[in-house]
Amino acid sequence: MVELRIGAHVAKDDPIAGAQARKANAVQFFLGDPQGWKAPTVAYPGGAEALRKAAADADIDLYVHAPYVLNVATTNNRIRIPSRKLLQQQVDLAAEIGAKGLVIHGGHVLKGDDPEVGVDNWRKCAERLDAKIPVFIENTAGGDAAMARKLDRIARVWDAVAEHGLGFCLDTCHAFAAGLDLADVVDKIMAITGRIDLVHANDSRDEFDSGADRHANLGEGTIGLAPIADVVRAADAPVILETPGAKSGEGDDLTALRDYLHGR
Repeated sequence: MVELRIGAHVAKDDPIAGAQARKANAVQFFLGDPQGWKAPTVAYPGGAEALRKAAADADIDLYVHAPYVLNVATTNNRIRIPSRKLLQQQVDLAAEIGAKGLVIHGGHVLKGDDPEVGVDNWRKCAERLDAKIPVFIENTAGGDAAMARKLDRIARVWDAVAEHGLGFCLDTCHAFAAGLDLADVVDKIMAITGRIDLVHANDSRDEFDSGADRHANLGEGTIGLAPIADVVRAADAPVILETPGAKSGEGDDLTALRDYLHGR
């Protein structure tokens, strides 16, 4: 059995120390301000090459999360065009540090817009993107205009981008909040995409189909540990926790999930 790659979202200053403090063999982090438009930077001492070497020496897989402000689907040119530019910059730098993939939210169109315009904008982005490393589209929790909330919309986006090698990140909290049944969500996503490259294992503070993207520690939310662990087993992909405790390092979510998966 291949060792499960599992970790948490950690601070960007020293993701290696963040992984080791959590006894993790994978981490996710930002390359800059998640709410800003500045070009990405590597905060790790010694820069990109030093981080790449340290991760390889420690056998830690690195994943980058793109800034939340990116929206390559929108009809707003003042958002879409800078989003494409910054996404390419993020991909380029993530490749320099040896990241296994970069996660980006699916984005949305404006209220009243035809979602097919968002699909076409995703196609144009995928066609022009120099994906030096895999780029994973992440499902989102809410919004009627979202491009990756409901399965039918995800399928339309996937039809547009699949030939360009993009991947998929499945977030359990987002799926639950979007009204997707976790009992068969992996099968349904796999039927659309043929792949799940990363799982964000998060409990939800809010109820099923709430549309709210608010994470809870595993077992302390409205999903519970068992359904999340079942998704992890079924997806058979690396796992990143974005729960409050896992991110701060003060919780034992990683241990709880590992123990549950190993029947302890």
